[in-house]
Amino acid sequence: MIVVRDLADLRRQRAGLPNPHGLVPTMGFLHEGHLSLVRQAKRECGSVGVSIFVNPSQFGPQEDLAAYPRDLPRDLALLEAEGVDLVWTPEAEALYPRDFQTWVTVDSVSRPLEGERRPGHFRGVATIVATLFHAFEPQRAYFGQKDAQQTVVVRRMTADLAFDVEVVVCPTVREDDGLALSSRNTYLSPEERRAAPVLYRSLSAAAAAFAAGERETERLRELLMAHLKQEPLARTQYVSVADLDTLDELQGPVTRALLSMAVFIGKTRLIDNVVVGDR
Repeated sequence: MIVVRDLADLRRQRAGLPNPHGLVPTMGFLHEGHLSLVRQAKRECGSVGVSIFVNPSQFGPQEDLAAYPRDLPRDLALLEAEGVDLVWTPEAEALYPRDFQTWVTVDSVSRPLEGERRPGHFRGVATIVATLFHAFEPQRAYFGQKDAQQTVVVRRMTADLAFDVEVVVCPTVREDDGLALSSRNTYLSPEERRAAPVLYRSLSAAAAAFAAGERETERLRELLMAHLKQEPLARTQYVSVADLDTLDELQGPVTRALLSMAVFIGKTRLIDNVVVGDR
């Protein structure tokens, strides 16, 4: 496995790797969710590259950039065990020099949900993903469904800017009790960890109601909220029943939708989602 920090080294090493090349962008502190993306890329591609970069431009001023968990030696050991070909671990100063002033903004699909609560977040996401696409020149890029809005933003950017990259969205990986894997789960105390699966229980209840014939969006939202309210440690920021492509909130009866939520468990903000209906 080749590990590089410099962009010129990355491009030189990438040029010697077979296509199709699969890229897995990460912020490190890897877990089974990240590794599931690597494994799918390994199955489908001639070579696999991974980026490890805690991207400062997608964190707000009151968010956890400084505290975000990091363990590069462990990450590299995990990736080497999975047979990854190339890893890029750039410095923030190299990607965002003092005179940096070019940003990628994906308009309407960045505005609701996470975009409304985290201003500027998706500008940072779109900019770094565009940078990674230029650096690695992958034919496929792998993202997790847990960050559903991110996948919509990246797909829109990829189409609008005519990147020759297939965006592959892989299923959310969960603990046995349903909690979606996330690097931020490490922030949870034991008591909070026991409470955290309430997100998935709420989503599962609404999805089960949909499967049983419930189609009214307001009823689905009520079901999401009702289950969240049963957990004293949960503080709901939003629940949503949205269009899968535009992320606009839906009204009335629906045939398909993205059910999503952001919930604080203690001080830790968790997100989760499920898709209902025929994609």
